[in-house]
Amino acid sequence: MTKNSSSSTTVPDTVWLARGCHPGPEPEQDVRRNLIALKAAGVLDDFLDLDPVEAARSTVLHPREESAGPGPSARRLFEARWRVADSIMVRAQLTTYEHETRRADNEGITWVLAAEAELAWNPRWPSPATMFWPDSDRIAWDHDLLPGVRLRAANYLPKDQSEMRRRLRDHSRNTWYIHVVVHEAMTPDAKGKQPVSAFLPPSLRHQVVEHRATPAQAQVADFAMKRELNVRMPRGGAVVLPTKPQSPHYDAEHFTVHSVFLDGSEPTELSDLIEEFANLPRPLPEGAEQALTQLRQGWHLLTPDEELAHAQGMVIKYAQALDAMTKTCDLYQEAAEAAHAALAEFTGGDGSPRPPVPGTAKTGSSPLNAIRKGLGRFRDPNK
Repeated sequence: MTKNSSSSTTVPDTVWLARGCHPGPEPEQDVRRNLIALKAAGVLDDFLDLDPVEAARSTVLHPREESAGPGPSARRLFEARWRVADSIMVRAQLTTYEHETRRADNEGITWVLAAEAELAWNPRWPSPATMFWPDSDRIAWDHDLLPGVRLRAANYLPKDQSEMRRRLRDHSRNTWYIHVVVHEAMTPDAKGKQPVSAFLPPSLRHQVVEHRATPAQAQVADFAMKRELNVRMPRGGAVVLPTKPQSPHYDAEHFTVHSVFLDGSEPTELSDLIEEFANLPRPLPEGAEQALTQLRQGWHLLTPDEELAHAQGMVIKYAQALDAMTKTCDLYQEAAEAAHAALAEFTGGDGSPRPPVPGTAKTGSSPLNAIRKGLGRFRDPNK
């Protein structure tokens, strides 16, 4: 597995992360069907469908790391491996969890996806989300954990000002996504209602949440963002929202577009700014470090070369363990023989103590000391 040295508080440049909610009745079955189809088409090298408990027990790379497990609320663990740019390996894990807020109604699951490439991530590579989830609007796997928001849609801000401020505040804190607010200068037609993420490179399409403000919400949205995030909402424009904690590289004016034409054409200026923002160091959101640790330390889907190297490593470990056991047995046998010899000397070989010869007994060479010396090998780890 790739293990790039990086700060524990920022997302490594080799990593792609996402988290969401699937409200449908058969989420794991949707994943299985997609994985099977993509492997048959040659898109995936291979995949695994694992029970999370058994997966934690059979961890290949770091079997003693407790942090490698997905946690008690995990339902299923999927692993997939594919190549980008012909030779760059990508490994990814998708874990499904019970949705805490919906468990009583048995509606939907939470999912976490972590992918890592052998080199820095390129946004033009295929999205890891579509390796597990079907790239179709008919299956709504792309809901955010906060209600009423989806990845592949233009999500209109609430009409109530307090609710609007709450949404902006919640989505900027410990977020897994890039959030963009677009103001409609006038009500757009069907082409203008499609999300701007549709024009982004494949790997960015499922890392952006787009919020829309209606023409009548210009002042309200501007006031809410000024109060909550210290950014301004230009009329008919857009702004890429900062994260909390805010990156020192973020400049509100720089990441603001003053005019976005919602006529179905590509918003080039906004797309470029989103790509630029995606390249900035971003803090690891809550739960992401656990997902990344699980990916790196709890990986099972090895390549043939990795399986051979792993088998060779296990043979060496078993040989070392056997050698250590043999040496331990030899030490025990040697100590036992010394103890028996000393006991025989002490009893004269007939089981009864032999009386000491006057004037010949010495403390350093007594049979009792011989027994102590033999048994002392059990306590001395250096012998």
